[in-house]
Amino acid sequence: MNWIESIMYSSGFSTTTPPPPEVLLQAKSPIGEVYFKAKSDFAKEPIPILGLKGMIKKFLEENAALMIWTPYGGMMDKIPESEIPFPHRSGTSFMIQYYRSWSDTEKRPDLRIKWIRELYSYMTPYVSSNPRQAYVNYRDLDLGQNNNLKTSFKQAQVWGAKYFKDNFNRLVKIKTKVDPENFFRHEQSIPPL
Repeated sequence: MNWIESIMYSSGFSTTTPPPPEVLLQAKSPIGEVYFKAKSDFAKEPIPILGLKGMIKKFLEENAALMIWTPYGGMMDKIPESEIPFPHRSGTSFMIQYYRSWSDTEKRPDLRIKWIRELYSYMTPYVSSNPRQAYVNYRDLDLGQNNNLKTSFKQAQVWGAKYFKDNFNRLVKIKTKVDPENFFRHEQSIPPL
């Protein structure tokens, strides 16, 4: 399967009689709208066998879920946390991403979200803490979110520290200088001072 065939397959198109690749330009999938909830963790230590067994048991309660484990170490350990905004480096053993998607025909999407929150809760003793760290490329609104245009530094620090650790303070200063009116924003954007 070549790259474009894999895109067609993951978009829900038939692989036996696929339509022309131009169908992707229409931004319509044969499986309808797809939604997802993703959460993430960083771990400093290996997860004990008992913890892994419980995690697998919880994971198998849900079909079509996905967990991605990304190992860290090596060169990542040599780059200082303050070098770039992404701070999860020295001392981080691996990252875990939890993912569950559903289509617009799903009868109870709230059950999918409940399940991923329960899995995330189960993992609490096995992952980073103070703060529990998270991967920024998933907007996990469970961590907190802006109040439209009126987000305080203190409020944003709740999720900012999880995504950026000590780099959050530096990023707020940069945001204040570059975008003081907060024109570029989203639910978890860094606020200006």
